[in-house]
Amino acid sequence: MASLSDMAAFVAVVEKGSFSQAGRELRLSTAVISARVAKLERDLGIRLLNRTTRQVAPTDEAYAYFEDCKTILEQVELAEANLSSRQNNPKGTIRISAPTVFGRKYVAPALAKFQQKYADINIHLHLADSFVDPLKDGFDLVIRIGKLENSSLIARKLADSPRILCASPSYIEKRGMPEKIEDLLDHNCLLLRFPGSTQFQWEFRKGGSTVRLPITGSLESNNGDVLREWALEGLGITLKSRWEVITLLRDNRLIEILTDTPPAPVSINALYPLGKILPLKMQLILDFLSQQFQDFTGA
Repeated sequence: MASLSDMAAFVAVVEKGSFSQAGRELRLSTAVISARVAKLERDLGIRLLNRTTRQVAPTDEAYAYFEDCKTILEQVELAEANLSSRQNNPKGTIRISAPTVFGRKYVAPALAKFQQKYADINIHLHLADSFVDPLKDGFDLVIRIGKLENSSLIARKLADSPRILCASPSYIEKRGMPEKIEDLLDHNCLLLRFPGSTQFQWEFRKGGSTVRLPITGSLESNNGDVLREWALEGLGITLKSRWEVITLLRDNRLIEILTDTPPAPVSINALYPLGKILPLKMQLILDFLSQQFQDFTGA
């Protein structure tokens, strides 16, 4: 019978695409990972992985086994988590993904406090601005900012993220200060472009209702940091979460505009896969993050 440790090594290799990356994930040497996968193949009497000098991938026969292994390992982890909860000693690992800057500035400090409180729960934090699928990419929890698409994930709202429009003093001096949202049609708006983006249509709160304005501009990027730098260079007006530019506002390097009709805020959400039972460690991290962000203002 295959051992759980051998299954874990196999699953990690498939998910990470290499023996070395799997070793780092499981905190084992590449040689140990390779040996465990080889032993698993001998026990099963089947080749599980196609190995080349550049990549490692499961064979056609191994795909179904990979999914079964993941299910078995998840059930074992859940059983251990439920047992430890009954002993009032939650244990396990939580793999979390968050946007790079927000994750570094807000999520990482919150997780440090959480780990100090629950020392037997290990935290793996992954920071990336690209789209992350927790089911496909192997995360227990994903932090997302913005509108959510319909999916099989469960979302728990952590906070609203206030947003503002801002530009540099040099841009305002050159192009003038917009007095109403319709004035933006005569300005160069810096455009954020990424899959599923709605940033070419900005939403505003006005008189208790939402106003949508199609905006245009000569510069666009899929990276929000680039838009901020362009704004600092006086090239246009950018839409930003307040927390992204609060220091620049205080230093008067950027000026907030249209303060009476600010852009609609976006939600900060914690997403996790649908499951029959939510392990105690996940209940704890969700409750903790909700508490940490309950007074979030972006200031």
